[in-house]
Amino acid sequence: MSRIHTARKPPTTHVSPRWTIAVALAVAAIAWFTIDRDSGGRRAEPAEDVKVAGSAAAAFQPTIERAAPAPAGAPDGMVWIPGGEFSMGAADPPDPQDVVGLQATRDSRPVHRVSVDGFWMDRSEVTNDQFAAFVAATGYVTVAERAPRPEDFPGAPPDLLVAGSLVFSPPDRAVPLDDERQWWTYAKGASWRHPLGASSTITGKGRYPVVHVAYEDAEAYAKWAGRRLPTEAEWEFAARGGLSGKLYPWGDEFSPGGRQMTNRHHGHFPDHDAASDGFAGIAPVGQFPPNSYGLVDVAGNVWEWVSDWYRADSYAALPPNEVVRNPSGPSSPYDPDEPGVAKRVHRGGSFLCTDQYCSRYMVGTRGKGEVATGTNHLGFRTVLDRASRSTAKRTRE
Repeated sequence: MSRIHTARKPPTTHVSPRWTIAVALAVAAIAWFTIDRDSGGRRAEPAEDVKVAGSAAAAFQPTIERAAPAPAGAPDGMVWIPGGEFSMGAADPPDPQDVVGLQATRDSRPVHRVSVDGFWMDRSEVTNDQFAAFVAATGYVTVAERAPRPEDFPGAPPDLLVAGSLVFSPPDRAVPLDDERQWWTYAKGASWRHPLGASSTITGKGRYPVVHVAYEDAEAYAKWAGRRLPTEAEWEFAARGGLSGKLYPWGDEFSPGGRQMTNRHHGHFPDHDAASDGFAGIAPVGQFPPNSYGLVDVAGNVWEWVSDWYRADSYAALPPNEVVRNPSGPSSPYDPDEPGVAKRVHRGGSFLCTDQYCSRYMVGTRGKGEVATGTNHLGFRTVLDRASRSTAKRTRE
């Protein structure tokens, strides 16, 4: 990942270079370098000092699901994930020169054994309708809707302190893939209510996944609903649906029998999405087949926050030949490419994933994102522990 933090110049004049850089960095530049470089970009591979162990492909062992039956009374919109022991991570690449596929996921290796308890999980990502109910009940204001505070940037011109978020803006021509600023725009007024900018709306899109949510926004919703965000291990166990070592939640063939299984980018990236899967951009939840546990959209459509801090070496640091029980991730974040930026893990890939640039719809791979950054290809889903079922405050509608 690039360590350059030069931001897109704000649309204003008579602004000193100091504030042009400082404020743009605060509201946009971190995000520039934590979007597709981190959650799906070819440039997202960790630093070379991350160690990769052995033949990960040989390390996959069968998933052992817990035999206990699902608890009675499923919460609305949730499915029971039985828990058990499984092999977590991504295989070594068959082609060492593959810089787009598994080669770009050194942080997902080595494969290791993990055991998780059973839990309830949202069948889909949280939707606009569900998030709107939370906002109506609480008056919550998301990070993207809050203007940067003058006290955080003393002396900054007020016209630079505007609320907004990052929006995918496809160029009108083919562009080099080494500069994400060619297809990402910091849009004033962009938020979960206005996913493509201030003039856009979610009217008629209640069943689309909510986007432009920072990590604290997702946490706030989960707390209100009496739930929490999944750990990375829980998320991968659920996404695999009982399968072991498969590239995708449904198996090893990307389009079995020619059937589209996920919403991803078709055509030439980033300038043309051919919409061969029926959608140019984001899709409503549940438009593609569920996995074996009944979960939809665990590959593609939008990335999902999980609760683990991101470290490029977190898998490599685990004790070898041991089963790790209910891991919650490292105690602190560290990305060797941006050591001072606190990041959480993203999972699942998005509608921008493509074998030309991002292939992280593969179930064992990882993304990462700065915790205060939301985009229009990032959402979340929640989980509920068995023991917490009786105390849940809300049910999904």
